[in-house]
Amino acid sequence: MQQFLSNIQIKVNDYLFLKDPSSSELGKRIISGSVELMHEIGFEAFTFKKLAKEINSTEASIYRYFENKNKVLLYLTIWFWGWTESKLVFAITNVEDKELKLKKAITIITEDVLEDRRFKDMNERKLQKVVYDESAKAYINKLVDDENKNGVFANYKSVIQRVSDIILEINPDYPYPKMLVSTIIEGTHLQRFFVDHLPGLTSPKTNSDSDVVQEFFIDLAFKTIKT
Repeated sequence: MQQFLSNIQIKVNDYLFLKDPSSSELGKRIISGSVELMHEIGFEAFTFKKLAKEINSTEASIYRYFENKNKVLLYLTIWFWGWTESKLVFAITNVEDKELKLKKAITIITEDVLEDRRFKDMNERKLQKVVYDESAKAYINKLVDDENKNGVFANYKSVIQRVSDIILEINPDYPYPKMLVSTIIEGTHLQRFFVDHLPGLTSPKTNSDSDVVQEFFIDLAFKTIKT
């Protein structure tokens, strides 16, 4: 399995780009530079002109890869969920205990991530912050139906399906597994945003080593499906 992980490549729907950024050094710089810049200044202030300066390139070069900045944000978001799924598969493979499997799965989808040395061109910690702070802007818009028809959100849906399947292993009669999982994921985004920016809207850590967001959603999941 470790050999599998070391060779894995994250697939992103080609609807999102004009030229695959993973196919060239410039494309990889566009992606890594986008993460750095969105993390630093946010999506609203992010422009291809600023990105070109960040990576020492030109706006015209960037437009050969992406038609607009929304497609870049979607690319980053979908890459993140493909990466998350690869970790999820590794974490739950060969785990027979159903409740332990669910706990591991929720841990993966709610954790505060570390950098993954398999992907030297991607800072996963900063990418997670971008996804938590900005990703809703990528799909809460008028284009989402067309993007969905073109399969853009397959990576995200696959993560939700995998965790939903574990919930149904524990309680086959639970009627809302996908709603629960998507609520956990989106709730995690919101709560981590609150931790960083609006701490009065969330709960304090129980101790210095605790991850209160992760603890809350694990507790919520098990209490919900066993009600």
